Amino acid sequence: MNHFKLTWKNIVRRKSRFFFTLSAIAVGIASLVTLLSLGTGLETEIRKQADVLGANLVVTPRGWCAYEQISVLTGETLPEAIPNEDVEKIAALEGLTAFPYLTQRTALRNQPVPLLGILPAEMKQFKGWQVGQGRYLLDDANVVIGSGIARQFELKSGDQLTVRGQEFSISGVLQEVGNSDDLAIYMELATVQQLYAVGDKVSFIAVKVDDITRIDQYILDIQEVANVAVSSDKQLLKSVLAIVGSVGSALQLIAAVAILTAFFGIVNTMMTAIYERRREIGILQAIGSKKRTIFSLFLYESAFYGLLGGIVGVVVGFVFSYFAAPYIGQNEFTAFLGSEQSVQLFSAGITLKALTFSILVSALAGVYPARQACKLSPVEAISYE
Repeated sequence: MNHFKLTWKNIVRRKSRFFFTLSAIAVGIASLVTLLSLGTGLETEIRKQADVLGANLVVTPRGWCAYEQISVLTGETLPEAIPNEDVEKIAALEGLTAFPYLTQRTALRNQPVPLLGILPAEMKQFKGWQVGQGRYLLDDANVVIGSGIARQFELKSGDQLTVRGQEFSISGVLQEVGNSDDLAIYMELATVQQLYAVGDKVSFIAVKVDDITRIDQYILDIQEVANVAVSSDKQLLKSVLAIVGSVGSALQLIAAVAILTAFFGIVNTMMTAIYERRREIGILQAIGSKKRTIFSLFLYESAFYGLLGGIVGVVVGFVFSYFAAPYIGQNEFTAFLGSEQSVQLFSAGITLKALTFSILVSALAGVYPARQACKLSPVEAISYE
């Protein structure tokens, strides 16, 4: 009988013990895979949304925290704090173009929907939007919607919608672009300011520069004319990724606790197996098996637990992350994961890491029991009843 068959026969000898030990490993690995999968999907979407913003600089009020920085990328509601006067001063600077945003929320059929106040002509050119249906008209009576909103709520050009008690006509539906631009209602900036009674203020300003090599100088110029904070697109992305990374690391430590529990479970299982098989170990020694052979047999068994538990954990982890993403994406910090498309259903990199980790931890757990098995003398082992 080869090592594989012997290992399999030994670990399934006690089926209930095999099941519970395997389950402990699988739960730990599934937790790790879920967090890695969601984290990878979140990071990918953050980078994607940073590209969608299309700005070299982002102008925000001073003192904004991480919550607002993430909301710039997600399109969530933000406090209005930059007056039009500052927008005009920044727009007047040579070598850059300013695109103010006022982010609010409305509701369609009792579901929250992002509403963005923009400068119509400038934003259309900046984003390169194309109209898929109707025409591009934004004024005090007309709005434009993204293709995702149109599809979700079965809306079309010419339909009516109500925002804060005022009726608006949908003049057009934008062509699908495959990002968060598809999931918003767009309204003329002045109309949103009046409708939401925010005065002449905007939430933040996206800035496109003519010369990327002078980015530091542009930041200084903006701060000289307005009392605002300015971040480059790279700085904003780095800041958001650092926040997400810190949260992810904390969650992975929690998953590590589950794996550590599985580690001690394997140690206990292998020690019990050695106690039950002392006579078998003695017979192997009596027929000439070396200590190295006995050591390897038990090490194979513990590693095999890791392989099987890792496979089960990987499958469960990816499946769980797929179904959990829409629920986890209900807040601004994880809003990128609002759909299963943002989560990798399978990742070769995560799978390899998880399986390798599972096998190594399980094999390490088997070292001490295997050493104890080698220390048994043939006479002591064979005489065991």
